[in-house]
Amino acid sequence: MERSACLIHKELLDVHLSILKINPAIHTGHSQDTMTRYAFDDSAVVEKTSAARGDYLRVHFKHCREVAAAISGLKVQKAYAYLGNVTEHKQCIPFRRYNGGVGRTQQAKEFKTTQGRWPVKAVKFITSLLKNAEANAEAKGLDTEELLIKNIVVNQAPKTRRRTYRAHGRINPYQGNPAHIEIHLSEPASQVPKATTGVVVRLNKRQLAQKRVAASRSGAKPAVAAA
Repeated sequence: MERSACLIHKELLDVHLSILKINPAIHTGHSQDTMTRYAFDDSAVVEKTSAARGDYLRVHFKHCREVAAAISGLKVQKAYAYLGNVTEHKQCIPFRRYNGGVGRTQQAKEFKTTQGRWPVKAVKFITSLLKNAEANAEAKGLDTEELLIKNIVVNQAPKTRRRTYRAHGRINPYQGNPAHIEIHLSEPASQVPKATTGVVVRLNKRQLAQKRVAASRSGAKPAVAAA
């Protein structure tokens, strides 16, 4: 009986291995050609963008989220200056979402809020990723002085579990809250100048009626386009 069960188990294992040889992408979640999966799709403008990503970073997820929200949309050089001021406690990071128990500070008035902190470790990790993304942009030949932080995403990583020993023989969980962070930089889009000639004024019905009344009083006929 045991011998027959072993034979059946061996046959099932051989079948499973043969399937994996035919299609090695099974159980991986993506094809072999896929590398790092990003939350932001920049495939349409890949020549003008650069990215950097860090996974399972041992830094508070909530702090990273607030730092990311504070620098999103800034130029890279301006973000460096701002994060440097945060490290020196000259400016604060406004805490807008994860702000339970966060004290108020006068520096938060700059951002039209009252709560703020100086999460130095989160600033250090995000600054490192910014430098990585900037180096990738420089390798592509992009203008690093004009780069914008197009997109920055912070996701919560699986919690790390430890234990702490309390009085009277108790043991409590001692968890960490790491984060996944990805940053996308891009050159600003070229501005098209607004046309100064041949501009057609669009008016609604009420404005057209007012124009007709004014024209009838003055004896002239207005030349405007209807909306």
